[in-house]
Amino acid sequence: MLRANLELVEGALQLSLNIHIIDENYILSQSNDFSNNPSACSNPMKYDMVIANPPYFKLSKEAPEAASMRSVCFGAPNIYFLFAAMSLFNLRHEGEMVYVMPRSWTSGAYFSSFRNYFLSQGRLSDIHLFDSRDKVFDKESVLQETMIVKLIKTQTSPRSIDVSSSVDSHDLGRNALLTVPYDVVVSGRDNYVYLVRTQEEIDVVKSVNSIGNPMPSIGLKMKTGLTVDFRNRELLRNSTGDRIVPLFYAQHIKDGQVVFPIGKENEYMTDESPGRLQLNKNYLFVKRFTSKEERRRLQCGVYLARRFPEFKKISTQNKINFIDTIDGPEMSEELVYGLYAIFNSSLYDMYYRILNGSTQVNATEMNAVAVPTRHEIERLGRKMMSSKDFTTAFCDKLLEGIVNG
Repeated sequence: MLRANLELVEGALQLSLNIHIIDENYILSQSNDFSNNPSACSNPMKYDMVIANPPYFKLSKEAPEAASMRSVCFGAPNIYFLFAAMSLFNLRHEGEMVYVMPRSWTSGAYFSSFRNYFLSQGRLSDIHLFDSRDKVFDKESVLQETMIVKLIKTQTSPRSIDVSSSVDSHDLGRNALLTVPYDVVVSGRDNYVYLVRTQEEIDVVKSVNSIGNPMPSIGLKMKTGLTVDFRNRELLRNSTGDRIVPLFYAQHIKDGQVVFPIGKENEYMTDESPGRLQLNKNYLFVKRFTSKEERRRLQCGVYLARRFPEFKKISTQNKINFIDTIDGPEMSEELVYGLYAIFNSSLYDMYYRILNGSTQVNATEMNAVAVPTRHEIERLGRKMMSSKDFTTAFCDKLLEGIVNG
C-alpha cells in the first residue's frame, strides 16, 4: 500500500522520487546503542528529517523491542515512544523530527526515562494541540488526547516554543498561536512538559513553580488508597463490629470534609489484611478520579482522626489518594487544613489541569508539584480553621499572600 501510494504521488506531481522502503522491524533493525542487540545495524543511516505517525499499543516489558531499549523504558512500554526515541537517535545533529503522538508522555514517572532521553538529546521547537480528543482521527475509535511536536536534535535550548492549536485534524491552521518561554514549557526539575494555551496558563505555571519545593522536601507525600474493593470482596462489610475498620471512598469527601458513615454499601472491612490498613491519624484525602465535565479536578477532604476515636486503624479505597507524613509524627490539624487551602485553590486546580490532561489525579505527579514551606502551610491552616470557610474563593484569597510575595 505504501509503495502504491508513493507511486501515485510521483505520477500526480510528475516527479521522479528516490524512494527506499525498508520492510523490517524498525526498532530491532536499528542501532545497538540502547543495548547489545546482535541483529541491529552496526552503522545505521542518519537522516535530516523524520516525519511519523507511529503505532500506538502496549508491549510486554519482556518484548524484544522493549529489551533492546531498556534505557528509555519503565515497566511495560508503549511502542509509540520507542519509535520516537529511535527516530531521535536516527537524526543527524541539527536534524528535525515531527511526530503525531499522545500527550501522555509529558508527565508522570512511567515516561520519565523516555523524557530524560528525548529532552536531553533534543529540544522542542513547536507544539500543536487539538481542542477535541475525538475529532483528530474521526474515522477511528481514538479517544487519546493527541498532539504534534517538532523537535530538533541539538543541545542548545531555544528561548521559546511556539504552541498552536486547532479544533481537529482537518484544520491545522493556527487558530491560536502562543510563543512561550522554553523553561515554562519544559521543566528543568523533572522534565515535565506543560501544555499551556493562554497567557493566563503561563502565569499559573510560573506562579506555582516559583512557590517552593515538592511535598517530599517538607516531609509529606501523597499516596494511593490501599484497598481495591472489588478484589477483596471477602473482607468487605456493611456494618461495624469487632475487628472491623472503616473503609473510606471518594463518596465520603463532601464539601471539603470527610463524612462517615453515609449508609453506603461495603463502607467497612475486616482487619484481616494488615497491608491494607493504616493508622487512624490526620490526612488530606484527594479524589483520584473525576469526570471530564466536573468543574474541579482536585477535590479534597480534611480527615481528622479525633472525629473517629473508636478506630485505631482505617483503610482507604484506591480511588482516593491521601497525603501523609513520610516519617515521624502525624500531621497537625493546622497542616491538614493548610494543605486543603492550597489544593482547593483555583491556582493549583488549573496548574494540575495543565500538567495532566486526564481525569485522574496521579500521586507521583502531585508529589512533584511545588508547595509553600511547612510553616506557611500551617499559617494558612490556622486561618482556615478560624474561618470554617471551605470555599474555593476563600482558599484563593488565602493563597494570594504567598503568590504575590
